[in-house]
Amino acid sequence: MSAASAGKSLKDSVLAVNDDLPIRTDKPVHSGKVRSVYWLTEADSRRLIEEKGYDVAPDAPLAIMVISDRISAFDCIWTGAGGVKGVPGKGAALNAISNHWFKLFREKGLADSHILDIPHPFVWIVQKAKPVMIEAICRQYITGSMWRAYSKGEREFCGIEIADGLQKDQKLPELLITPSTKGILTGIPGVPEVDDVNITRADIENNFAAFNFRSADDIATYEKLLKEGFNVISEELAALDQIFVDTKFEFGFVTDKAGNEKLIYMDEVGTPDSSRIWDGESYRQGNIVENSKEGFRQFLLNHFEDPDILLNKDRMDERSALARDNELPLEALMDISRTYTGIAEKVTGQKIELSENPKAEIVAVLREQYGLID
Repeated sequence: MSAASAGKSLKDSVLAVNDDLPIRTDKPVHSGKVRSVYWLTEADSRRLIEEKGYDVAPDAPLAIMVISDRISAFDCIWTGAGGVKGVPGKGAALNAISNHWFKLFREKGLADSHILDIPHPFVWIVQKAKPVMIEAICRQYITGSMWRAYSKGEREFCGIEIADGLQKDQKLPELLITPSTKGILTGIPGVPEVDDVNITRADIENNFAAFNFRSADDIATYEKLLKEGFNVISEELAALDQIFVDTKFEFGFVTDKAGNEKLIYMDEVGTPDSSRIWDGESYRQGNIVENSKEGFRQFLLNHFEDPDILLNKDRMDERSALARDNELPLEALMDISRTYTGIAEKVTGQKIELSENPKAEIVAVLREQYGLID
């Protein structure tokens, strides 16, 4: 195969644009950094709930969530040479990993997720949840932004005092919950009205309704599910000689068929996009080998002459231009592809297959098996 045809087939196998599918909807398509959400019509939601027997209220709004192969880092989308607009295998790997952990959580009696059905490796059918407005972050090691702050003398993180004398990448004495806001929240004393700002447990307790908790008791449930979910993934990864360093969880409330409101896991869990995962053998030898997006972030910091552009929020215009005007070497995208598919295959025990034309496959299955495409 020539380099040109190899590039073409690689380009075709990457799902970069995922907000243009002909899925029947009467609402705007919401497109995030990686996923696009198509809210189904009320009639289609009711029909699928009845036909498929989903355990949700009969009038629950449903959506089709389509992942992409786009790669986001430092709040920008990055592309590769030859018109490759994403990372081959990334979307399928992320979904496969999340599906694996969500299934394990259910089997172990932790909680359900927002996923009702998986028509295709790139696609979830999800129920609408009332999101808890917290980015629930768990840390088992001191690294990344926490280490940068600690090395500058900070000892309090989200209201928790940390001891002196810790070394970079060291395991923490206990699992830490360091939450931040999800979205911009207004009217909370002492909490700035900006996205992704650190908060304390006292902030949550004193303003639980602002975070979409029904009562103060829900805070303990969220913390319990957070720690249990982290420990389940950590133990499973340890059996693969992988270290679960830190991660982000998101939660929401849904109502089941019997009318019970319950707290569930949502978004994604335990993936290389939402977590740091280190190779165990390398760590014991004193080296950090990333099996997560952190390796791609480090590549970007080394690739550009002025890494401050990527780290300094005041230089966002320059950063956006950097991502827009620079195609990355194809090998950099293939390297992150190997990282994502490699950890997915380790976790699930299943091969991640690259689709030749994922968009056509998605359209076919949603038309033939779900009746969602005219």
